[in-house]
Amino acid sequence: MSAHLPLPADPSTDLQAEEVEAFLRAHPAFLSERPDIYRVLVPPRRLYGENLADHMAAMLATERNRARAMEAEVREALEAGRAGAGLAVRVRLAVLALMRAPDVMEAVTQEIPALLGVETCTLAVEPGGGPHNLPLGMLRLPRGAVARLVGHGRDAVVRAAPTDVELLHAEAAPLVVRDALARVPLPIGPPALIAVGARDPAALPMRQTIALLAFLGRAVAAALSR
Repeated sequence: MSAHLPLPADPSTDLQAEEVEAFLRAHPAFLSERPDIYRVLVPPRRLYGENLADHMAAMLATERNRARAMEAEVREALEAGRAGAGLAVRVRLAVLALMRAPDVMEAVTQEIPALLGVETCTLAVEPGGGPHNLPLGMLRLPRGAVARLVGHGRDAVVRAAPTDVELLHAEAAPLVVRDALARVPLPIGPPALIAVGARDPAALPMRQTIALLAFLGRAVAAALSR
């Protein structure tokens, strides 16, 4: 059972330094059982060459650095969540645009970039046979490119260091510093993808976005299949 500081006889009287010292001497494990307390204590200065103060200062500095790192992680997660929420709204608007668009290619290349807050959106497709009516203007990819670019078994990816930018983003390639690729799962036809290129990395957050992008790719496939 952990010990607690005894209450002073008079509740209006603060504990005296001697009482705190006496308690700590009587309970030497009190602080070690409560490491959080170290984060608010002021470390002692080293006097007369003693090593104890150095040890305490190092321990306190480590605890406080760990606390700051945890706070930074929490802030980053919150910011990523807010960015993901903003992208979710934009993707919904893009899907609504696809639903009402008579020309899917025009919606993807002209309307959706503004809705998503990005520089460019393109549709790309691999060569393939079979009956399918794909719109003119789709970029042509080499065979196997969709799996290579998006990743085997993945529906979407956000890339902080995009490759093949000229292939995917054409004349907008010099502006693209981050992009997102999502499979467009056509029921009949060759592998295809939608490529979204952004000048501002914040437009395509790295976290909490894969499901949104995959949904956008499925919406594009549904629109192309109408």
